[in-house]
Amino acid sequence: MKRTILILLCSLLIIQDGFSQKDTPITIATYNIRYNTKNDGVNAWPNRKEEVKALIRFHEFDIFGTQEGLREQLDGIAELPEFAFFGAGRDDGKQAGEHSAIFYKKDRFDILKSGNFWLSETPDKPGKGWDATCCNRICSWVQFRDKTTKKKFYFFSVHFDHQGVEARRQSGKLMVQKIQEIAKDEPVVLVGDLNSTPETEQVHTLETLLSDSYKVTAQPPYGPVGTFNSFKFDAPMKNRIDYIFVKKGIDVLKYGVLTDSKEQRYPSDHQPVVIKAVIH
Repeated sequence: MKRTILILLCSLLIIQDGFSQKDTPITIATYNIRYNTKNDGVNAWPNRKEEVKALIRFHEFDIFGTQEGLREQLDGIAELPEFAFFGAGRDDGKQAGEHSAIFYKKDRFDILKSGNFWLSETPDKPGKGWDATCCNRICSWVQFRDKTTKKKFYFFSVHFDHQGVEARRQSGKLMVQKIQEIAKDEPVVLVGDLNSTPETEQVHTLETLLSDSYKVTAQPPYGPVGTFNSFKFDAPMKNRIDYIFVKKGIDVLKYGVLTDSKEQRYPSDHQPVVIKAVIH
């Protein structure tokens, strides 16, 4: 009798554990880490690198997209042994130039597919798009399998142009097209610095397919509305230009803009945006 009860209890625990693992949340973030330039003086990357790493580890990010990172910066973040990353340089599709990389915890996620495309009329090769005058812009994407929940999902990281008005408009349309083409009906997370505030056409275009996590979070948004600080500790931070979007089938439990600092200095000129979400 005792053995039978013990077996039943064990079975119930196994079933319960299966249900709990299925709904295990993921901590997702987007972080423009500001490219490495000596012109930033005291805020140059060598003076910020350890603070960025400490922030990522303390807040226990599971998966996050970065923008502006040069290869040596990404290698620096990857000194955190629990993380690996995927991404390509926007200038040559290899290592040259800024990346929109995707970091993930190796013990939780497997990469199933991955790729890159450029925000231009010719997305399959490096190049400037529309009225962009400064830079190539790239989007990196990965299909992941969550080892804990067994769920599969797509993750896109992107950085829209900061000068070209038409480039930003068209980038919104291209992102919708590419997400539908690549991910089809699968769950999707899109993160990035869009250089666009919420009322712009390109953000509304993305919202025809995806939900802005700021608007659908179960808990009220935490932290300031704005996400850009210009390395100024007293910045008003009213303009929201960094986003995490999710497709139907992903529940956003909470959303926050982190304001971590040390000695009144921020780790980057953008604040990281973080959500906790469950993929169904």
